[in-house]
Amino acid sequence: MYVGGILSHIVIGIIFSDADAGTVHNVYVYKEQSAYLLILPGLALKIVSDVVLYFSFKQKPNWLKLKFVAVAFLTVNAFFFLVPMMPELVALAKESIPSGKLGQEFIDREHTEQFIGQLNIVPLLAELVLGSFRPKLGKERKLG
Repeated sequence: MYVGGILSHIVIGIIFSDADAGTVHNVYVYKEQSAYLLILPGLALKIVSDVVLYFSFKQKPNWLKLKFVAVAFLTVNAFFFLVPMMPELVALAKESIPSGKLGQEFIDREHTEQFIGQLNIVPLLAELVLGSFRPKLGKERKLG
């Protein structure tokens, strides 16, 4: 849910980057709804499962600590930046439909949204790799 939602936001933005105002409006309606239906619930499940994982270790490994840093970054990015931007982008895209041309305010906000969204790629991949492979990091390598 969560990973697919984030990646679909990035991909659909790239695919429809040169679309007309009506199509862009539909893309942002999709992005807004998928944020509410996939990304936020998936992120909540991710956080709950990570907290359960955290309490399953008596001594917390470094990979788990880094995983929490990545999840914290993704959570802040989602709740404070990306999700609040969605209704605004939908409204700005809708305002552009009558003229058939995207307004400059929409274009500026869209570039910001795309940049912030693409910043998620590195912590998302790091979080997935750390959780999947659980590598020994730092002093753990010398001990293990």
